[in-house]
Formats: sequence, C-alpha cells, structure tokens
Amino acid sequence: MSAPILEVNDLKKHFPIHGGFFGGTTGYVYAVDGVSFSIARGETLSLVGESGCGKSTVGKAILRLFDITGGQVVLDGQRIDDMPSGRLRPLRRRMQVVFQDPFSSLNPRMRVRDILAEPIRNFGLASDAADIERRVGDLMDRVRLPRDAVGRWPHEFSGGQRQRICIARALAAEPDLIICDEAVSALDVSVKAQIVNLLQDLQKELGLAMLFISHDLAIVEHMTHRVAVMYLGKIVEVAPKRSLFAAPKHPYTEALLSAVPVPEPGAQRERIILKGDVPSPIKPPKGCRFHTRCPYAFDRCSRDEPVLRQTEEGHWAACHLHDRPAAENPLAGERGAAVIAHH
Repeated sequence: MSAPILEVNDLKKHFPIHGGFFGGTTGYVYAVDGVSFSIARGETLSLVGESGCGKSTVGKAILRLFDITGGQVVLDGQRIDDMPSGRLRPLRRRMQVVFQDPFSSLNPRMRVRDILAEPIRNFGLASDAADIERRVGDLMDRVRLPRDAVGRWPHEFSGGQRQRICIARALAAEPDLIICDEAVSALDVSVKAQIVNLLQDLQKELGLAMLFISHDLAIVEHMTHRVAVMYLGKIVEVAPKRSLFAAPKHPYTEALLSAVPVPEPGAQRERIILKGDVPSPIKPPKGCRFHTRCPYAFDRCSRDEPVLRQTEEGHWAACHLHDRPAAENPLAGERGAAVIAHH
C-alpha cells in the first residue's frame, strides 16, 4: 500500500439535543467520539458495527455534509475539515459516495444521460457536448450497462442496475476515494455479489481507495483489505482482514464474527449471545463502552477507558484484557473466531 490518501484523526461529531421551555441544549448525542484511521491509495477499509454505532456519520463527516465537533480530516495531505466551502469545491471531486438506496439517490426526473453528465459538466471535465457524450458512454461500459440505456429513466432499471448507475455517477467525477455507505445492503444476494465484484474490478483498474461501510461481515470478508470495528461511537479494533477474521482481539469483534454463517457444510462457529441492549449514545458508559455487555469484563473495565494498542503487527485493539498475562486472556491466540466442525 502507498501513502494514505485519507487520514482521520480523533474525529468527533456530537449532535445537540434541544428541549426545555426555551428550546436550549439539554445534552448531546455522542454519535462519533474520537475515531482515527487512514486509507491508502488502492486500499479498501471496511467500517463495520451494529446499526447506530456511528458508521454512516463518519462517512458523512468525511464528505463534509456537516461540520464536525472535533478532530481532523486530511485528504492527500490537505486538511479539509475546517476548509471554507469555496476552497473545498475542487477537492469534493476527489471524494464521491454511493448510498444505500439506489432509487432514492437518483433524480427520477432525470434520464441516465443527464445524471451521468451532471458531475462531468459541474467539475469541468469535458471540453464540449461531444466529449460529455463520449465520457457518459465510457461510464456505462465501466459499470457493464448497455450504452443505449442512457436515454431511459431510473424507474426503468432494476435495483442492481440502478446501483450501477450510482457507481457510474461517482466515477464520473474521476475521484480518488469512494465512500460506499451500505451500498449493497438493499440488494438481493446474487446482485450483491455482482456489485461487489464490480467494485473490486474498478478498484484494481482505477487505483481507487474505498471506505466500505457495512454491517454484513460476509461481504466484508470477501472484498476488503483491512477492517475497523466500531462500537458506540468508537473504533475498538483495526486489523488486516485475515488477521481479524482468524483471531479477533476484542470481545465485541469476537461476538460479531460468531454470527457470520460458515460456508463449509457441517461446520459452524460457536455463537456468542451478548446480554443486554446497546447503551444510549446520549449517556455512554464510563470506562470501556462495551463493559456492560462484555462476557470478560472485570473491575478496571468500568473505570478506565481503553485505548487502541498494537497487539501484533498491524493489529490494534482497545481492550484491557491485553494487559493481562496470556493465560488470563481469553482472546490470546486464535480462539476468537474458531470454526467448530460437527459431523
């Protein structure tokens, strides 16, 4: 991997809660509360976790869809989180997004030709109308749709085809980074595989960096290079894909992986059922935010907040268990995601 195209440092987004007689601020939703990671050119980093953990908020904050509460977002060496909108416009071209619902993210009153031509025209990427038409045709080729479909309306396509159009629209701006926010979760299983394969092919062909936001670990295992696991506004583990799936170093990751179906006939993972509900992001627990549901929690977990520390080469986890001797650490070795065969 090359130098990072994107660096996120201690990112925070706290949404104010308004109420009371005068409508003042009565508290905050700590949606993202100190998230850091980087993505290299040509790399896919998957951001995973339960619904409501803050994954999509991270993506929107990077795209500057709202102002952040704290931290830094650095795109190719330039800090963009505090950049005025006028200066940000040229950099917006380099960051594009593919949303979850391909139907609601396409203008139903625009034909595909106009949908794809709009970013080309807005960013001044074509010299004339003929050049725009050529580029639109090339984009249809890239996402494996027939060129003669550019005159059709979004409702005339299937869900998978509409998502291909959304991908083509993102590519129209010639970006360096694409954020896929649950980009395949609304699609049928067979269509998911086609879209994931398409994204992988485009990445190899164009050298794109991707932030793949998802809760589907089976898809993540297939397409990513590294994985960052979020829980209640914080990243609790970051690791290369193989390392994380073979030997998770955080109890929350271990529980998530235990629910992933195993493709081998007659084999399954030992399922870990977490007790209780996810705490409120308005008043997160003190210490480790996962300690209220963790099967391995001990006294220190409710007092001290763990920090991400390297447990092995490239593998980072925020868990006090790694300060204990290996004999007292249930996540030592390759036990976490072990597959148990039943014949």
